[in-house]
Amino acid sequence: MSFDVIATIPSLFNEFSKASVIGRATQNKIFNLNVHDLRDYTDDPHRTIDDRPFGGGAGMVLKPEPLFKAVENIRDQNNSRIIILSPQGIRLNQEIAIELAEWCEEKNKVSSQIILICGRYEGIDERVIEYFNPELLSIGDYIISGGEVAAMVVIETVARLFKGVLGNEESLAEESFHGPMIEYPHYTRPQNFREMKVPDILISGNHSEIRKWREEEIKRRTKEWKALHNK
Repeated sequence: MSFDVIATIPSLFNEFSKASVIGRATQNKIFNLNVHDLRDYTDDPHRTIDDRPFGGGAGMVLKPEPLFKAVENIRDQNNSRIIILSPQGIRLNQEIAIELAEWCEEKNKVSSQIILICGRYEGIDERVIEYFNPELLSIGDYIISGGEVAAMVVIETVARLFKGVLGNEESLAEESFHGPMIEYPHYTRPQNFREMKVPDILISGNHSEIRKWREEEIKRRTKEWKALHNK
């Protein structure tokens, strides 16, 4: 399985691709992370990837030629999905991440491919969207300068669902948003920090009572979260 990222600033992925769970997963060949510099698919000496918009307006627009060339060179026709990171897209959530991960498994994780196109400037020439019919995905209702950070969010959200990416599979099952409930609070050493103490139940050694306390905290936190978000 591979994530193929088409980026205007590929260097942003240098540390991301080597660090933490993503770095370990790529080293263990659970999936590949390939970052492609959009400028490598230009034909002019200045490696131009953007131009002024027809009809006027502020900012620049990513040109169609390098994007078409990049996708056509990278894409596996049979086992690929193309995603453009865009504020106009569907907002990413855990259900979408699970669907993408399951699609990779169904397509045979060895050969499946997710292509992530990172927008920048004022946007992408509409003909790219019309021709390739990609999925549009957003990470939230706010503005960032480009799609690279959004692509990292998508990659980590999906990749950590693959078997073997996380060291402890139980961690995945218990996480917030993996199900309909919010996760219980966590504590570690020291037991007493600035007069804030770990709840006594967690150091009692009574595992059935600890489980009961955690279940009650899950319900309490979920109720508060739903009230806060009008769910």
